Amino acid sequence: MEAAYDVEAIVVGAGVVGLACAHALAAAGREVWVLEAEPKAGEGISSRNSGVIHAGLYYPSGSLKARLCVRGNALLYAWCQAHAVPHRRLGKLVVAASAGEVDALRALQTRAQANGAQGLRWLDAEAAQALEPALRCAAALESPSSGIVDVPAYVISLLGAIEHAGGQVLVRTRVGRAVREADGFRVETADGGAARCRVLVNAAGLGAVELARRVEGLDARHVPALHYAAGHYYALHGRAPFARLIYPLPQQQGLGVHLGFDMAGRARFGPDVRWLAAPDYRFDDSRRTRFADAVRAWWPALRDEDLAPDFVGVRPKLAGPGEPMADFRIDDAAVHGVPGLVNLFGIESPGLTASLALGEEVRDRLAGAVG
Repeated sequence: MEAAYDVEAIVVGAGVVGLACAHALAAAGREVWVLEAEPKAGEGISSRNSGVIHAGLYYPSGSLKARLCVRGNALLYAWCQAHAVPHRRLGKLVVAASAGEVDALRALQTRAQANGAQGLRWLDAEAAQALEPALRCAAALESPSSGIVDVPAYVISLLGAIEHAGGQVLVRTRVGRAVREADGFRVETADGGAARCRVLVNAAGLGAVELARRVEGLDARHVPALHYAAGHYYALHGRAPFARLIYPLPQQQGLGVHLGFDMAGRARFGPDVRWLAAPDYRFDDSRRTRFADAVRAWWPALRDEDLAPDFVGVRPKLAGPGEPMADFRIDDAAVHGVPGLVNLFGIESPGLTASLALGEEVRDRLAGAVG
């Protein structure tokens, strides 16, 4: 009997999260297509972030972010080893820049331990400065399982794994709308094409909410409002006198302006949080001094002129200014009542670290729908 669909599963969005979801489904024996509007995979949020592998320190215990970050950390390191993806387990120091922040750092340590973050070590000021002599702080929390990954190489490895498992990634394929049918979905593309699938995964990142609004049969009550936060990154002229990632205490809507590195060892700082009405990647250098002041809280030697504008990333946030940080949303039929549909909303940091764990989660939630 001829199948009533063209492909079992369609994933919309070829960032690291969409690709990880597609790989998890394909590796489970499902036929998968990934539809990506841009000319290349990994050109959206995945191409404009710190490239940090997080350890699960920051997120409320029991949250999706906490659980999937800790699981994703282990999965991502194993993936990088197996697929020869360049990465470095640099370790991280989260610092209390003053005595007034020590209690907050202790609370962060307690939360991180509850989340299952591995190998944490409390350092007083002397011990922290023994590791990083240029650092000024009252105390620090060392996280040895934090690191960095070559994100473009990771994207390429996911593409290869999807194709090896029989999946396809179709670029320059923008989805116009999706219509719920008796046996699945009819997914229509902006150029007039269409395909039928049994399950649909919306991993469109910054466009996930807009796409959800175009899924006919999905009640608008289940489509959240989205807030756009720009994060500016500055590169450092010259080499940084640090060997590890250096992070301040997290802020209400971000992890704070921190020191990171690319795979060549080039240091950069960011991101800050600047709210936008719509995604905009133009660099605004007007707050350079304020940005540098945030770094000088723990590295006093930094000068404004040491910073060179690098790039801007935009994060899809489910919480706006003045609101507490929101968890990931993975909305399946148990939430919205549409069989075979999974919407991923607000997948910002630690989405890169959690990507493979997010893929597992989506695969498991769809096991019945595609079985």
